Amino acid sequence: MNGPTSGPPAGGLPRVAFDAARRGVLDGVRVLDLSRLVAGNMLTLQLADFGADVLKIESARGGDTLRQWTQPHPECPEGYDGWWQVYARNKRSVALDLRSPRACGLLRRLCGRAQVLVESFRPGTLETMGLDPAVLHADNPALIVVRLSGWGQTGPYRSLPGFGSLVEGFSGFALKSRDSAGAPVLPGIALADMVAGMSGAFAVMAALREVEVNRGKGQVIDLSLLEPMLAIMGPDVTNYARTGVKPAEGAKIASPRGAYRCADGRWVAMSGSTDAMARKVFEAIGKGGLYDDARYRTNAARLAHDAEIDAMVQAFIARMDQSACLAHFRAHGVTVGPIHDAEGLCRDEHVRSRGVYVAAGDGADEDVVMHAVAPRLSGTPGALRRRAPRHGEHTGQVLRDLGLSQEDIRQLHEQGDIKCG
Repeated sequence: MNGPTSGPPAGGLPRVAFDAARRGVLDGVRVLDLSRLVAGNMLTLQLADFGADVLKIESARGGDTLRQWTQPHPECPEGYDGWWQVYARNKRSVALDLRSPRACGLLRRLCGRAQVLVESFRPGTLETMGLDPAVLHADNPALIVVRLSGWGQTGPYRSLPGFGSLVEGFSGFALKSRDSAGAPVLPGIALADMVAGMSGAFAVMAALREVEVNRGKGQVIDLSLLEPMLAIMGPDVTNYARTGVKPAEGAKIASPRGAYRCADGRWVAMSGSTDAMARKVFEAIGKGGLYDDARYRTNAARLAHDAEIDAMVQAFIARMDQSACLAHFRAHGVTVGPIHDAEGLCRDEHVRSRGVYVAAGDGADEDVVMHAVAPRLSGTPGALRRRAPRHGEHTGQVLRDLGLSQEDIRQLHEQGDIKCG
């Protein structure tokens, strides 16, 4: 693990010890993860958290490029690899040089013993490696092959670069918010990748059910970043196709609704997304009579007068600090909450009480603060079994299980076909 040996304390967060002996509901499912960066790692994280044996098949030379997403820190020139520590947890690292025919041969043998293969190469790359899904299914008819790409395996854009930022713009998401100059705003997180990863995890489970319950065959999952992103965008296209009217850029879906600044410079989020809740907001700001006015009684009417409503709510909130604001509106039954940064999340009493974030460790290195396994299953919960692996940490172990001798592994390592960490 990269990073400083000191930093903000995690005091108050529940401490969890990694326990490699824990078994999850997906115990016995082996996943080969050839993906890079976020989407594939998010997908396989879900499977690993619930017990799947996820082998990160990394480049023998540089490893998964997610390792390079580090946070600057004055005590650590190479930065802190928080992305890797979180999204590679519960996985094992096998480092192969996939430009080597010998390494590709080893990968094909691993595919013969796996249930799932996840790859995020440009469409067509798997075929050039001699690992066409038809070839893999001839070896292992039950194999599920997830082909993750920006735009999908078909269509005129299939070979274009497909990073999440492009999809967040293409999907219209960036137009939902604008900066002070009117420019579309891209999200400050890897949103399209995360959405695709969660969608892909569900698709894998559906495909596994076909194999394990229905006694069917493996299949190919064509997972683009684009389509899961469009699936969460609401009915804009549906409405346009029927009415011919495009939604206003940056338009709200309900009023009153928004982020409001308090007297202490902190912010709250509020939503009056139902008529009953809107009435409570009006009552809380001392303007309960507004609800009897036809201009404010329905959501459609309120949206037409949203600027006026927003100004009234903001003026009222601006007189109170955040804690007083939350107390006041909660006392009136209004749906309101704080807008947190990372520090606020660490300190929040609900986050601490539920163990949303935990300090995870194995006694060998400093604990890593990370989100706990989600969602929470009452009968078959997930678990933190192992910290993120070193580059090639498990190469030797996995290849020995495949039947290679220690001498074979040593020679492959010296010739650069593999890397043993």
